[in-house]
Amino acid sequence: MPLLPKTTAKAAAGAVAAISGAYGLLMGEVLLARRRIGTTDEVPPLADGVYGVDFPGTPVKVLVMGDSTAVGYGMKRADQTPPALIGLGLSHLFDAPVDVRSVAKVGARSSHLAGQLEAAADHQPDLAIILVGANDVTHQVSPGRATRFLSETIARLRAEGAEVVVGTCPDLGTVKQLPQPLRWVAQLLSRQMARAQTVASVKAGARVVSLADLLGPLFVSKGDALFGEDRFHPSAMGYATMASFLNAAAAAAWRERAHQGYAGTPRDYMTVTDAAVEASEHGGTQVVPDGRWASVLRRRR
Repeated sequence: MPLLPKTTAKAAAGAVAAISGAYGLLMGEVLLARRRIGTTDEVPPLADGVYGVDFPGTPVKVLVMGDSTAVGYGMKRADQTPPALIGLGLSHLFDAPVDVRSVAKVGARSSHLAGQLEAAADHQPDLAIILVGANDVTHQVSPGRATRFLSETIARLRAEGAEVVVGTCPDLGTVKQLPQPLRWVAQLLSRQMARAQTVASVKAGARVVSLADLLGPLFVSKGDALFGEDRFHPSAMGYATMASFLNAAAAAAWRERAHQGYAGTPRDYMTVTDAAVEASEHGGTQVVPDGRWASVLRRRR
């Protein structure tokens, strides 16, 4: 085997050193970011229960799954958490009582979804809402591996007759507590995860809400009001904003289940992959499965 020329060998060695140095810098900034963000052992108050008890009819059973975003990390009151916001919002959209069960856990990754579903075996949901992905990114789980777990969970829920709404991985590049270049890397990886989640979820039969950039455009008018005290998780306003998009998607899915169709503009169909790319670039976008194709529903500004 011929020896590398000295200049080539030096260039290769320099590249390795540069990569090693960049990796070391990145890991150092990860540790710094963790100290800045901090953690808490506090668990948000339980929000399980029936909402809209004054409405007639049989309660619609809703299951909330996923990570700290689904739990409502940082909230002191039950009515500020996503499960409560979803239950209350859907009860008014459905004009029916809504029975909410949350099995979401702080720190959960996509691989934990199967266990969460087992924990809710007695609930038999009509509708499931899944928020997951951020911890897969921070734990360096590949999009392919993470979405396999997500797809399997959606498939099980669909086989049991549930409608499914998935909120994709948020854009972690909007978190100001992350220094550069970590913030840039976080943005790149979280967008990759969101696109992979969109494709996998739509193929498995779920309706998808793009959470990428969901908070970003609102920073101009609201500053940091959408982030909580740790500057990483949402504030009460942030959770409420997120829940409004999820509730809209859930209501649309429920209308279609009842053969009422989507009350909106005619759909432009595209491949699932193209829909995923477009959705990852526009916060609050819904991606709706339709056989081998998908359509993108953009929120009004």
